[in-house]
Amino acid sequence: MQHSGVIIIGAGLSGLVAAAELAEAGIRVLLLDQESERHLGGQAFWSLGGLFMVDTPMQRRMGIRDSLGLAMQDWMGTAAFDRPEDHWPRKWAEAYVNFAATEKYEWLKARGLKFFPVVGWAERGGYGAVGHGNSVPRFHVTWGTGPGVVEPFANRVLEAEKKGLVEIRFRHRVEELIVENGVARGVRGVELGPSVAARGEKSPDDVLGDFHFSADHIIITSGGIGANHELVRKNWPARLGPAPKHMVSGVPEHVDGRMLGVAEKAGANLINPDRMWHYTEGIANWSPIWKNHGIRILPGPSSIWLDAAGNRLPVPLFPGFDTLGTLEHLGHTGHDHSWFILNQKIIKKEFALSGSEQNPDLTGKDWKLVVKRAFGKKATAPVEAFKEHGADFVVADTLHELVAGMNRLSPDLPLDFASIEKILTARDNELQNGFCKDAQIMAIRNARRYLGDRLIRTAPLHKILDPAAGPLIAVKLHILTRKTLGGLETDLNANVLRAGGERIGGLYAAGEAAGFGGGGMHGYRALEGTFLGGCIFSGRTAARAIIAAK
Repeated sequence: MQHSGVIIIGAGLSGLVAAAELAEAGIRVLLLDQESERHLGGQAFWSLGGLFMVDTPMQRRMGIRDSLGLAMQDWMGTAAFDRPEDHWPRKWAEAYVNFAATEKYEWLKARGLKFFPVVGWAERGGYGAVGHGNSVPRFHVTWGTGPGVVEPFANRVLEAEKKGLVEIRFRHRVEELIVENGVARGVRGVELGPSVAARGEKSPDDVLGDFHFSADHIIITSGGIGANHELVRKNWPARLGPAPKHMVSGVPEHVDGRMLGVAEKAGANLINPDRMWHYTEGIANWSPIWKNHGIRILPGPSSIWLDAAGNRLPVPLFPGFDTLGTLEHLGHTGHDHSWFILNQKIIKKEFALSGSEQNPDLTGKDWKLVVKRAFGKKATAPVEAFKEHGADFVVADTLHELVAGMNRLSPDLPLDFASIEKILTARDNELQNGFCKDAQIMAIRNARRYLGDRLIRTAPLHKILDPAAGPLIAVKLHILTRKTLGGLETDLNANVLRAGGERIGGLYAAGEAAGFGGGGMHGYRALEGTFLGGCIFSGRTAARAIIAAK
């Protein structure tokens, strides 16, 4: 039996941050992961690399006035904490927003992270000043996207491995936490056979043998449940309507929640499992990497959003305004899909796709490709590829042809041409003046007052049915599974707690496994850019708590 100073379970972003911090302090780490070395960095690698930060130099250069007080107001209005078990999540939220408003930008910059100069405006809300949403743009995209976030921490861990401070055991799946007299003493599990699967692909489950490692401290950084649709449906809350029959997966198959069950068996308290973060703008990947692979459209505010029956979504459920509010509304319609209707002028400026692999210019740090976004009539190459090959896209020169194509994609629920024509014509008629009663048009005008939106995110107002802005485009949207907002309950030192509030000695949790801190620091909703940041902050917190205890 091998003994280590610290065992970290999971080589995703939070695990790498914790390992890097511990090694820097001279503490030996054994890092375990069920996948191969090709998967180092976990889900973070596939991300757009967005980070929620407050009052940064980049915001100020874009004319954005932000503050800790405004960010805290937005966070708490979004989280809507209302349960007794929200004690630690609330404290983690306060600590994280303070981190985002003070040292986060400079701390990340010192570790080599750089950022795209235009700050994005995600989750815009629309309910009022004290409700859900970001009052100002706070979404900072890492130059290099997800790989650009992972690389600085992975490099530090790999350097520490060369020095003998970190040992990485890939293909090691933990199946038991050993807890004796209230203290975590070690782990047991199985060593899996070698895998040649590419990053994101499913690895084989053949077992070579058992292992048993002991340690003074253990950190769980194993991620959430997003690819386990059975578990997603089991935890689906009634407030969002019936659990969807059809979903696409925004994460690889190994994101299955297995380790959360292992921790529960060892006495850990799992709280807020009904709080999850799933998107309503999912599309099937025409070139999939993992099973049921879905990609999220990151939309600007101009597309017309219809439910499965062709009804326009209510205010303020516009693209990019309220992810969970839209999910709740659609969940009560009795159907799992919805529709965007737009045109080429809108898709060129407003459609981005989530994921590092869908943004080769940003991921490859290629300014020439970035600049190309501003020229011509076409959208980015990945968006145009989906428009051409994607099973969920309909492209047509006339509205009659468009609706006919939509009905071919959804024959069991045909859409009424006259109804859709009425919606679009009425919307276009509102553009005859510089003022109107259509709330979405007002929101677009507000968005274009922000320089970043005007430059790269929001198309100038125009009639959707104008042939000069065509062709017309419809996109069938699916629910895409992504994040676990609840998780293992932890105190502010990332110590895992039992149901009664007692600490399990030596056991810590970070990242998505801990609901990004405390068992759910986001509450019911998120402001976006907060998941990677939550992994970084909670991983650092767990490591620093162990360092302080040495």
